[in-house]
Amino acid sequence: MIFSNYSDNLLNLSCHQLSGVQRQRVAIARGISLQPSLLICDELTSSLDVSIQAQILNLLKELKSEINISYLFISHDIATVQYMCERIAVLKEGMLVDLFSSKDFFSENRHPYTEKLVEAALE
Repeated sequence: MIFSNYSDNLLNLSCHQLSGVQRQRVAIARGISLQPSLLICDELTSSLDVSIQAQILNLLKELKSEINISYLFISHDIATVQYMCERIAVLKEGMLVDLFSSKDFFSENRHPYTEKLVEAALE
């Protein structure tokens, strides 16, 4: 399993004794421990540096195929959403403004708000 490289001594540590990536992995492990079909990931990597974000996102992708789990991935980072998701829903002020397949990410038929998010991600 993906978490096997962590030794048993981590079980005896308090949350404040864990690194950011260790805390994220523990949160993911707790989330999947009951074998849900859906895991909600709300701004899961927003507080992590880029290299750690990549580790967590790759872990989630690996878990997706390994344990057949789906994610509801909530983020302001549209590039991360595009990397992680097969379908993307864009909300503006709580209203759904765009819904599309990630392969249509750069389509000309995107909502203007979605276009602004994509432009900001490319800067």
